[in-house]
Amino acid sequence: MFTKSRKMVFLTSIMICTAFIFGYYYGEIYSNQESLLKLPKASAQSNTASGIEAAKSLGEAFAQIAEKTSDGVVSISIEKEVSAMSPFQSPFDSPFDFFFRFFDDEDMWQQPKRRQPQKPDTEKKRNVPIGAGSGFIISEDGYIVTNNHVVEKADKVNVKLSNGKEFTAKKIGSDPETDVALIKIDTNGLKPLPLGNSDNIKVGEWVVAIGNPFGLEHTVTAGIISAKGRGNLNIVDYADFIQTDAAINPGNSGGPLINLEGEVIGMNTAIFSTNRMSPGYMGVGFAIPINMVKYVVNQLRDTGGVERGFLGVGIQNLDPKLGEWLGIKETQGALVTEVQKNSPAEKAGILKDDVIIEFNGFPVTDAPSLRNRVASTKPGSRAKLVLIRNGERKEIQVDVGKKPNEGSVTVTTEEGKQVELGISVQNLTADLAKQFGYEEGEGVLVTEVEPGSPAQLRGVKEGTLIKEVNRIPVKNVNEFENALKENKGKDSVLLKLKNEKGSEYYVVIPTN
Repeated sequence: MFTKSRKMVFLTSIMICTAFIFGYYYGEIYSNQESLLKLPKASAQSNTASGIEAAKSLGEAFAQIAEKTSDGVVSISIEKEVSAMSPFQSPFDSPFDFFFRFFDDEDMWQQPKRRQPQKPDTEKKRNVPIGAGSGFIISEDGYIVTNNHVVEKADKVNVKLSNGKEFTAKKIGSDPETDVALIKIDTNGLKPLPLGNSDNIKVGEWVVAIGNPFGLEHTVTAGIISAKGRGNLNIVDYADFIQTDAAINPGNSGGPLINLEGEVIGMNTAIFSTNRMSPGYMGVGFAIPINMVKYVVNQLRDTGGVERGFLGVGIQNLDPKLGEWLGIKETQGALVTEVQKNSPAEKAGILKDDVIIEFNGFPVTDAPSLRNRVASTKPGSRAKLVLIRNGERKEIQVDVGKKPNEGSVTVTTEEGKQVELGISVQNLTADLAKQFGYEEGEGVLVTEVEPGSPAQLRGVKEGTLIKEVNRIPVKNVNEFENALKENKGKDSVLLKLKNEKGSEYYVVIPTN
């Protein structure tokens, strides 16, 4: 009886403890659930408030930049002296045609077409407005930077300041190869914009564009840097564009692209548009980096012209297939395809098939990036190059020369599709060599290129000289054909070409 009672007491105690523990934890869970239910609401309110504050802060930053820099931005209108004609007849399709170019799917970057001018009524001359654009002040005494394509054909350049004052500007100098121009107005006490360092910009950072799109003065738009180092756009010879989605339209040409510090980091120059008749904002605009602008403008102000650095090499981009043929693992850099005799490159020991990956501490990602760096280097200065030769990294010092008018640093890039090969060649006779500017016996001449063939799509043209097949020199048609026979069974062939300008470069052409 006693044992049975003790068991009952023991079981009752266990049940009481279990109920107590269950009740305790149930209460804790219920309490936690209640607090958890409250958390999202509080968190959402907090996130909304912080988001609004962040937006306000960014908006305030844009407002401060606009207020701080607007006085340094000018409106530019240009006039052309023409023979008297109908009062309403302009030599251009619209007031904006002259100064702004756009990207078209078919014709790349191009100037708009002019109307045929009417036969003049008299011999009298008069000025007519033919375009407009933007510019920004870089000195207190009236120096202003804009695009060359805004002012290059103007007989009269009019500048309007933010305070409404108007001046006739004098052309100091221009550089079509970078699309930079320097003009000056006769006044003092202006507010120049601070110029930043475009080498320090980062993709994704906020920027502000200020200009006069469609004649709407001092329009401010904002966006981010979408990309940098954009080349091969066929806009200018030296291209290293900053790409931005800040709204840029006809009339913004020559205006500043400004960072959140209020510094100019680029000059708005062009847009991408698929509408030839009515080009406008599509979220893709291009600005010239301010460091390139400064290099050009400083020389224009001092001498009225521009001197550029010179290595004396032919270079081209690398791609995996070309690298495979040449036994090069690198996929970035500038491949040296030729070294000119007695050039700074030859004197420094640069060799054909070297891959240049750095110039003065800056990475070289492709041929245009090296070309721009060299061109922006003062002639006579010493530069350090890092290159890959036979798989080994080497550092070379080179004394940069002065770029001649023609043929200093050549860049050849090519793109193509894999279709069947199709070219015809013949021996290079003395007459043909003289006609095309080659030396007799240095290769075989391309006389015909089949439309749509891989050769055509890789940039091979009639008049191109083939110097090597799979790195073996060919001096006549027999050697060329034998080299192709040795290539049988491979899916591509490596050709070394030379064009009429003297540039040498490689192409890989599919053979299957």
